[in-house]
Amino acid sequence: LAYCGYDIHDLARNATFEETCFLLWHGRLPGRAELGDLQSQLAAARALPESIIRLMKMLPPSDGMDALRTLTSALGHYDPEVLDNSPAASYRKAVRLTAQIASLVATWGRMQQGGGPIAPDPAMGHAANFLYMLFGTRPNATAIRAMDIALTLHADHELNASTFAARVAA
Repeated sequence: LAYCGYDIHDLARNATFEETCFLLWHGRLPGRAELGDLQSQLAAARALPESIIRLMKMLPPSDGMDALRTLTSALGHYDPEVLDNSPAASYRKAVRLTAQIASLVATWGRMQQGGGPIAPDPAMGHAANFLYMLFGTRPNATAIRAMDIALTLHADHELNASTFAARVAA
């Protein structure tokens, strides 16, 4: 498996999830300033609208994917660029969705376990913030790295190509 010509093993060993996102969106790895900009954009986009938190509280316990589908659709109603489909706006939407879907999953998981929502911490990277919002404690370096690798490995590989082709054909 390779993303944009980079072997997945090399990315898992040497890249962060944020670097992998940049690679998938731009076809190349970011420079230091570009990575810093993306990290800042992701951190700024993590917070969920209060109405989405209220909706989460109103939904009955359900399969996490059903909740994610519903909540992601609801997020679209709060997108400031909903009617702008330009390439630049689409990129900004991808950044926001990447940040907010992590917040949705972490908050939903936490609430299903009886906890309350936790505001994102803009000082944390994507993987660390996800774990923090899910568990309510600052994760250690091993947990952060494991989550970062998991996110990198799954960034562009939901299922193998032959399975995808069969589903499309069906």
